[in-house]
Amino acid sequence: MITEKALRQLGFKSRVDFKLYDDGDGVQMEWLSNEPQPSDAEIAVGQAAWDSQEYARKRLAEYPSIDELTVALWEGVVEERMAAVTRLEGERQAVKAKYPKDS
Repeated sequence: MITEKALRQLGFKSRVDFKLYDDGDGVQMEWLSNEPQPSDAEIAVGQAAWDSQEYARKRLAEYPSIDELTVALWEGVVEERMAAVTRLEGERQAVKAKYPKDS
């Protein structure tokens, strides 16, 4: 099956390299790029690569923000107060346990 995520994983851009649409018989693709159109096997590899990183996308959505990490590091390194760093590391480990790489 052709999916936008599989094609993006292969480095192609929607509405630049391809256009997907449902004609009532399923998803169809219009190839817009000058690059060779990927085969069904290549698209399947792209989909598998996308699927294999689901845990990472879920983790990223729940990890502490860059701002929180920056403040915690500043407090830990400059102000020598490690409580913020320890708290955020606990949050990160909880997210990693919730979305393990093996799932």
